[in-house]
Amino acid sequence: MRPKIVVVGAGFGGIVAARLFAKEDVDVTLVDRHNFHLFQPLLYQVSSAILDTAEIAFPTRAFFRDNKNVEFFMAKATGVDQERNVLLTNHGEVPYDYLVLAAGATTNFFGMESVAKHAYGMKTLQEAVAIRNHFLHMFERANKSKDAEERKRMLTFVVVGGGPTGIEEAGALSEVINIQKKEFHNLDFSEVSLYLIEATDKLLPMMSDDLREYTLKVLQKKGVKVMLSTQVTDYDGKELSLKDGGKIPTETVIWAAGVKAVSFIANCGAEVDRAGRVIVDENLRVKGAKNVFAIGDCANFCHGTEHPLPTVAPVAYQGAAVAHRNVMRLIKGDNDLEVFHYKDLGAMATIGRGEAVVGKSPFNPEFKGFLAWCAWMFVHLFRLAGTHMKLTISLKWAWNLISGVRLGRLIGNIKLDE
Repeated sequence: MRPKIVVVGAGFGGIVAARLFAKEDVDVTLVDRHNFHLFQPLLYQVSSAILDTAEIAFPTRAFFRDNKNVEFFMAKATGVDQERNVLLTNHGEVPYDYLVLAAGATTNFFGMESVAKHAYGMKTLQEAVAIRNHFLHMFERANKSKDAEERKRMLTFVVVGGGPTGIEEAGALSEVINIQKKEFHNLDFSEVSLYLIEATDKLLPMMSDDLREYTLKVLQKKGVKVMLSTQVTDYDGKELSLKDGGKIPTETVIWAAGVKAVSFIANCGAEVDRAGRVIVDENLRVKGAKNVFAIGDCANFCHGTEHPLPTVAPVAYQGAAVAHRNVMRLIKGDNDLEVFHYKDLGAMATIGRGEAVVGKSPFNPEFKGFLAWCAWMFVHLFRLAGTHMKLTISLKWAWNLISGVRLGRLIGNIKLDE
């Protein structure tokens, strides 16, 4: 009987791991609550009407149409019973011989329940669509409002978080605002404000001072009001409260300030950190377990590093390969497991149309501007699943660069009386 490998999560790490196991003489079950693989780095382009949902999501089963030993099980994982070797889900138990946790992460609101209730996260396809609908709808409502205070609140937009996601979201939304200027003839755009709030004293902490300063200048040139060393304490859906006592009246807060592991990881029978990530050893094996591994955003790997590895795609890709090799070693009776050594490929972020920054890495010096944007585009196109997606997105990016047009500015799921 062939060994049963269960992989939880169809994100970057989970898909890579499942595809590697698919080539082995094992049975693989891939578990995820959605039937698609989401390319999360491009969620901000859905929220800002550059791309459509189908262009950043790929059917999970399509990856494995030629792999008869791979089964996709659509369910929500709820826990792990390590004693019985079963994954618990809302659609029953899934037995395993070896388990790879690659469940990803969700938005971290740092215990602020009111913020979690009223702000928009940036981790799922549904959230990106909700941001797009809401953002565009605010202009339509403001265009009809006779109340100056209400109108100002509707036209004030806040992005919280100065990492790549927050930078990319703020830069993209500023460009949508410029498009709206040409089409809303009776709206006073001096009432429109776009803020980017960061709790620390710097944007893009993984970048050099020069790239951070460049990013700040580009955002300010785009009309983004950047507030550094500013902490959010509360948000009630109408007013954002800051630690220094400041208030920002707004109906739109987009939260890109942190991530944590999905909640089910805490029910896996293992130690987790403050962000809910499961502690793994140097071989990526869950601490205290013999046949359970964890990779990517849901794992806390801190061996030879001051802090846990960042929640970025390269960590998940590299971790998946090591976890695969270690599981196969165990199957073959070899307990001498490979130690995971992460190779930092550098960081990059777009700031808007034709603008990006690329941090220094072992493979390239740091650079910025249009060439950096081209590099960012190439790397992301390379990682996308499916030739159709790559062609469609490359054409849309090229047309957007030339014309600035965003035909995806469609509002859905809004009541007719609004």
